[in-house]
Amino acid sequence: MNTVLQDQPKEALSDEEIINRVLNGEQRLYEVIMRRYNASLYRVGMSIVNNEADVEDIMQVTYIKAYQSLHSFERRSSFSTWMTRILINESLQHLKKSKRKMSMQINSEPGEHNKASGHNPSQALLNKELSKVLEDALVQLPEKYRLVFVLREMENRSVAETVDTLNITEANVKVRLNRAKTMLRDTLGNYYKNDGIYHFHLSRCDRIVNHVLLQLGI
Repeated sequence: MNTVLQDQPKEALSDEEIINRVLNGEQRLYEVIMRRYNASLYRVGMSIVNNEADVEDIMQVTYIKAYQSLHSFERRSSFSTWMTRILINESLQHLKKSKRKMSMQINSEPGEHNKASGHNPSQALLNKELSKVLEDALVQLPEKYRLVFVLREMENRSVAETVDTLNITEANVKVRLNRAKTMLRDTLGNYYKNDGIYHFHLSRCDRIVNHVLLQLGI
């Protein structure tokens, strides 16, 4: 049985099998986890922070914290849900710090801040006109609706997984999703699942994985 597991392709291993083997000394297998969830975490992070460079940093912190806490993962929820919670917490903390920093800049340098504050994080993300329209529409959604929409409709998370991830009720998930769809309907129609939205390029995947592995020394 163990021989079969050892011979199994790494990509075919379940999260639980990878975690067990990482905890038993095969730390390099953690790379499989990162590559498996890079695109998903990127989309969730972008739905909160909406800045490519910041989301990359947040993802790296998330992976490092998850790795350092693997021994305490109690498996009450799926590993993807557990890790997504870490990412959401890191993203929200980042927003709080950014708002405090922005407030300090406004108070100290009101003239200069106005020059630096105008930015459109999604502008450089996509080239296709349709995808740009869709992404801009998502950005306009209030965060609580946008996050549920991304988890349910773009990441195909179940209602139960979304409840577990966001720590809200099933009724709230359904209400927020319906509200998000209503707000997006005129702009999005049936195109919101377009692969171009919050597209995660392979080069970004390699960069994040390599940086985390270097930081962890594995």
